[in-house]
Amino acid sequence: MATAIQMPSVQSTVSDEEWNARVDLAAAYRLVALYGWDDIIFTHLSVRVPGPEHHFLINPYNLMFEEITASSLVKIDIHGNAVGDTPYITNPAGFVIHSAIHMAREDAKAVVHLHTPYGQAVSAMEFGLLPHTQTAMAVYHDIAYHDYEGIATDLEERERLVADIGTKKAMILRNHGTLTVGETVADAFMRMYILERACEAQVHMLSAGRENLNAPPQGTPEKVKGQSSGEGMTMLNRMLAWPALLRKLDRIDPSFRN
Repeated sequence: MATAIQMPSVQSTVSDEEWNARVDLAAAYRLVALYGWDDIIFTHLSVRVPGPEHHFLINPYNLMFEEITASSLVKIDIHGNAVGDTPYITNPAGFVIHSAIHMAREDAKAVVHLHTPYGQAVSAMEFGLLPHTQTAMAVYHDIAYHDYEGIATDLEERERLVADIGTKKAMILRNHGTLTVGETVADAFMRMYILERACEAQVHMLSAGRENLNAPPQGTPEKVKGQSSGEGMTMLNRMLAWPALLRKLDRIDPSFRN
């Protein structure tokens, strides 16, 4: 049974590049819902529209993530305002975090930001993410931290967000949640998948008490960093994992492609 809100397709009115970006972003929203990472209608995933304009795609503010389709995504400018006609509302304030990183980082074409219980739990831990599992070691070296400043509606916070993330590809927003960036939606989503799995494992392992944890042998976090970085891992995500996830969605409900 289709879960999407029905609306006319916009495929014929946009470029092939934009349509492909729409399909990938809609898929990412569906996957976030599928894995239980959504927060009703809150949080955002965004992607830069290919082309010279500073335009982005983001979710309609009033749709659940499992309802989102390629055509229902809203095109917005750097201020979070809709570009062109749309039957949906958007949340300009919610784009503060995304706009800061999109504009500061050419490689941050896609941004994923979540409020999962596990991500929030680790964000509230003074020591942050521990390199105590293989999954954590795969992202540990690439994580930045940003201190909590309240709900992200203050435009001045953008400068501090950009300074804190620097060149990293993942960030733990203290007392708030998690964030990842990527050259593609696939990159950002797969990076978030690893980060969220690492946070989940950490919450479970700390139930034994931090004094009972087994630290990895010296040098192994650095070894895993080398093994999980570079073009090989990027191609694995884009060419193998992401297509597999799209096939999974197609089996469950292909309406995200509408």
